[in-house]
This record gives sequence, structure tokens and C-alpha cells, in this order.
Amino acid sequence: MSPIERADAWLFQLINLRLVHPVADDLMVFLTKGSLSNHIFLLAIFFIIIRKGKHALPVLLLTFAAIGIADFTASGILKPLVQRVRPCFALEHVRLLVVQVRSFSFASSHAANSAAAATMTWIFFHRGPLVERIFALLMAALAFLIAYSRVYVGVHYPGDVLVGTVIGICSSLLLYGTFSWVLKNFVQKGILRNEPRSYG
Repeated sequence: MSPIERADAWLFQLINLRLVHPVADDLMVFLTKGSLSNHIFLLAIFFIIIRKGKHALPVLLLTFAAIGIADFTASGILKPLVQRVRPCFALEHVRLLVVQVRSFSFASSHAANSAAAATMTWIFFHRGPLVERIFALLMAALAFLIAYSRVYVGVHYPGDVLVGTVIGICSSLLLYGTFSWVLKNFVQKGILRNEPRSYG
């Protein structure tokens, strides 16, 4: 085991075995299980529709696309490539709070997906009115807590969720940057070229 892997395992055991509390157990299980916490994201979608109105569709499409890219990168590419065994199957004395099938650990798709959603939300809402800025902060906090919960419940190393979070952030930034570039250089220029010119 390399020094980085040893440090990752030590930090995992600190979070999973020592920084624990019965109330936190229930909260972390709630956050980590999509079947319990998915309605939070449904409320977020509803908020986006209410605040953006007819402009909500591109926001939602970009968010879902970023999540798809992040999920594919973490689960479709890195997990089969790295093949890291989850800590609940690799280490002794792990507090496993959820049922976990045998699958690879690196990188965390939960962390990647929630970070992608939070980043795209931040892009569109962090400069808005106070309620929208609060919403952006709440989504960022939710992404952090979901990532943390994956370590707390015993199914991921901290390194897994750190890399997953970076994947999610980069997925949203790259997708939004590409979208903005296409919009500016092709769509808007095409609209301007097709506008009728007035001659004095």
C-alpha cells in the first residue's frame, strides 16, 4: 500500500469509526440512499422551473447532461480502469451502514453526480437575488454532505469522493464553457447575419 493509500485509509477510518454519532448515522444514511433523498433534487428542479420560467429548460438540460458526463467518467471509465476495492470489503472493522453490493470504489459516482448538479446550479444562480444565492449555496452544501456520507457509511475512501467531486465540477464547467462558446460563435452570429438590415 502506497503512502497516499495509507493516508486515505487512515482518514477513512477516522471518519467512519471515530467522527460518528447516532443522529449523524441516520442523516448520512438518508443522504447516501437515493431512494430516500431523491425528492430533494425534485424540489430543486421545481425551484429552477419557478425561478427561471421559460428559461428553465436549457438549465435543466445542461444539468442533466453534466450529471451524465460525470457519471460515465466515474462509473463507466475510472471504476473498471482502476478497479479499487471498496473499503468495506478491503479493510477490517468498518462500520457499514448500508447494503452494498460488490463493485469498484474509485471514483465515487454519487460525489461526481451531486457535484455536477451543484456546479451547474452555482453557475446559473450564484449572481441572482438572495433567494437564488441561498439556493446555490444549499446545493453546494448538499453535494458536500452526500460526498461525505459515502465515506461515513463505509462504502468509499475520501480519495474516491474527492476525485468524484473534481470530476463533477469539471464536467459542468467544461459543458457550460462549450455551450457558451457554441452559443456565442455560431447561434448568436447566425441570428445577427439573418437579421434584416436597414438602409438609411
